[in-house]
Amino acid sequence: MFRIGVLASGRGSNFQSLIDSIDSGAIKAEVACLITDNPDAYATERAKRHNIPHVYMNPASKDMYYNAIADELTRRGVELVALAGFMRVVKKPLIAAFPMRIMNIHPALLPSFKGLHAQRQALDYGVKIAGCTVHFVDEGVDTGPIILQEAVPVLSGDTEETLSARILECEHRIYPRAIKLFIEGKLKITGNKVIVEQ
Repeated sequence: MFRIGVLASGRGSNFQSLIDSIDSGAIKAEVACLITDNPDAYATERAKRHNIPHVYMNPASKDMYYNAIADELTRRGVELVALAGFMRVVKKPLIAAFPMRIMNIHPALLPSFKGLHAQRQALDYGVKIAGCTVHFVDEGVDTGPIILQEAVPVLSGDTEETLSARILECEHRIYPRAIKLFIEGKLKITGNKVIVEQ
């Protein structure tokens, strides 16, 4: 069975969408473990409910932190790493251990509005279309090859909260879809482009 490792910092709603897709049979895989950098992350409760191994790893050990994560994921036989609201920039030791095998979901249409508070950035800029992006992780911040995107309209009365909620619905659709495509071997990387094979 294909094994996925998940990194999360907070509530883990994208983690839940992955669990639901696996439970429904849409994705043929299992979550080998959840790693959190926050001992109070609600994602841990989701892992407990589904009998998924979960590990809190203290980020205070900065120099060795990503080496330790890479070692833990490797030990558990992980083949793909999914960032699900992991609020840290992934560093080289983990990227080197899983090259083009780390995915992230970002609440903007990259390459626009990278980094934190992407929905607020979109509203401040006055865009009419926002959305989300699934991409492979490289050593930049939200700069890796784009896998899938979905757009949502920005409405005149939108707040950061209402726009975020609309984007989150899209995230829950396209993140499992991107992971499924990866597992099925349908993603081919050419330079900085991802070709989705039909």
